[in-house]
Amino acid sequence: MKPTRRDFRLDIIVLLGSITAVTIASFGGYRAWQGHWPQAAFDLIVVLAVSAPVLYAWRSGDSLRAGNVLAALNSCATFGACLMLGHTALTWTYLVLLTNFFIGHRWLAVGCNVALIVGMQLIPGFFHDGVHAVSVFVSAGLITGFSLIFASRTQDDRAQLERLAAIDALTGVPNRRSMERALGDAVDRFQRGECCFGLVVLDLDHFKDVNDQYGHAAGDAAIADLASILRFEMRRNDQVFRFGGEEFVALLELDSTEALEATTERLRKAVRGALRGPGGRITISLGAALLREQEKTWHDWFSRADAALYRAKMAGRDSYVIADDLF
Repeated sequence: MKPTRRDFRLDIIVLLGSITAVTIASFGGYRAWQGHWPQAAFDLIVVLAVSAPVLYAWRSGDSLRAGNVLAALNSCATFGACLMLGHTALTWTYLVLLTNFFIGHRWLAVGCNVALIVGMQLIPGFFHDGVHAVSVFVSAGLITGFSLIFASRTQDDRAQLERLAAIDALTGVPNRRSMERALGDAVDRFQRGECCFGLVVLDLDHFKDVNDQYGHAAGDAAIADLASILRFEMRRNDQVFRFGGEEFVALLELDSTEALEATTERLRKAVRGALRGPGGRITISLGAALLREQEKTWHDWFSRADAALYRAKMAGRDSYVIADDLF
């Protein structure tokens, strides 16, 4: 099944692997038609070897492991081509030296490149003369060095952008995108029997009145203060997210309705005692639900907690409701 999360490395692996497989298969077909069976068999082996990690990455989403394997395979296949074709394989060599940094870990790419460069130097009669050998060695070294610098910068920048994209700018807590990922992981862990989880959905009572009477700056301050209180109240394995607007979600590791109820009430009291706005005390309403065995995705679990929040609102606010299994 195709992964749903966007992965730059996976895109490169699929694109590069597909183009490589089709191109080499075309060469293999031409060589078989010419009667060059050893070269055609080598091309077929390369196509099968390249296709395997591409299919694995596509189905599993594990792009780093597949990319590392593909980088090593590409380097080995290129060295084999150098042995069979001589210096005419240099065109492919330079391309592999560059693309290794886009599909695998940068230090593994360095290792593959160094091994390939040194291996070419050891092939008897591969170069025209010493000047040619030095020229290829220097060119390949420069490609590796510049590619390492570029890959390091782009990977670090991409990681920083992903961190920024996962954090809510106003509150500093993880945003809805992070929440969806965390809830999905929690469901997977629960289905494997690793841990039990509770979910609390909460929002500020009468938040519209705060905005209307005192302005959006006061509303933003109340949301930021609420996030700080919730973050302080989280235990080591618990997480809090801003779902949107004045609504927050807490993901809790616990295994009983009693523990969920106690934690939910603790959060309500903490906010009631500490959160203040220009008009005085600000309270919250909460809805909570334990994760059930029949819930295979986080959406149904979240819907039960959200419906419990609605019931708490209808009951007069500054209260909580625990969703039961019959809800």
